[in-house]
Amino acid sequence: MRILTLIYEFPPVGGGGGRAAYDICKGLVARGHQVTVLTAHMQGLPFEEYVDGIRLVRISSMRRKMFGASFATMFAYDLAGLWAGFRLIRLDRPDIIHTHFAVPSGALAWMLSILTGVPYILTAHLGDVPGGVPEKTGKWFRWVGPFIYPIWKRAKKVIAVSEHTRQLATQQYAVEIDVIPNGADVKQLAPSKIKVNTPPRLIFAGRFMPQKNPLAIVQILSQLKDLNWRCSMLGDGPMLADVKSEIEKAGLSDRIDLPGWVTPEVVLEQFSKSDILFMPSLSEGLPVVGVQALATGLAIVASKIGGFLDLVDNEKNGYLIDVRDIPAFSRALRGLISNPESLLRFREASLKKADGFDIEKIVDQYQAILQGVLNEN
Repeated sequence: MRILTLIYEFPPVGGGGGRAAYDICKGLVARGHQVTVLTAHMQGLPFEEYVDGIRLVRISSMRRKMFGASFATMFAYDLAGLWAGFRLIRLDRPDIIHTHFAVPSGALAWMLSILTGVPYILTAHLGDVPGGVPEKTGKWFRWVGPFIYPIWKRAKKVIAVSEHTRQLATQQYAVEIDVIPNGADVKQLAPSKIKVNTPPRLIFAGRFMPQKNPLAIVQILSQLKDLNWRCSMLGDGPMLADVKSEIEKAGLSDRIDLPGWVTPEVVLEQFSKSDILFMPSLSEGLPVVGVQALATGLAIVASKIGGFLDLVDNEKNGYLIDVRDIPAFSRALRGLISNPESLLRFREASLKKADGFDIEKIVDQYQAILQGVLNEN
């Protein structure tokens, strides 16, 4: 198959959605398919290159930040992508389009499909579903909401990355939606042997934005000063200054590291040195870092929301906590940090659960869907 993937952010730009798309594209290339990705350009990156057999074509969209895209840059991506995508289709003759995110990439897929007749499938990642991340996209959907339904309706197949995402989407759009979770290279990431660090190491990875609730991490850990632990908070974003201030106020500057925005490879390296993924997020689809945490055998302490419901078996490989229940987060972490034997059992349980998120199985499902759509046309 010749596949054109549309996504407005792709590694090293953006977050988990782009990483999920990269893993799928890499897997499809390994199966002999030709994959071209049309994504947004940023200063310092080439406009065209091959990465792991994937052809990357980047278009100008005024994007200035690795960790975030404004509505204006998303709109610019669609405008620039209309001409660039039409040209790619005329020259490369892709069999099918795979678009990640109904907004903005789905709008581009919809327009290109109308112009060229090439069918597309859509993968929804929560932020592109009304109500998924209201603190971030609530205002956007008030403006663009009436125009989005045709994007979902024209898609030959719609996939959600979690059951929570699927349920939210079905409340808005009368379309059939399958669930395929994000995956990870479980075989490559799995440690040969799990052992608990001394002191235990906690890790957070994500954008420093309200959706990820990074201030709560500092507030909760400030209640555990009597215990011996270390924490790394990987990422960047508009709340970084507030997080630094909160860390200093809590007297935790020597225990919480802030390395800033790091590459996906560094994230995995840090996971391999950690024990607990700590994510008190306000909203999540199915976070790639959560899947990677399973694959590297980390216990997970997270909010009882979204895709974490698929990743955590409560009190077995982690804890699911009501997002506003700060004391419950503290109790869960205290129990794991102060009991290395229990923490080891949780970590081993995560490693066992990771098998269901093996990227090979995920890519197999996408390949079957893509081929099925082509067989129907």
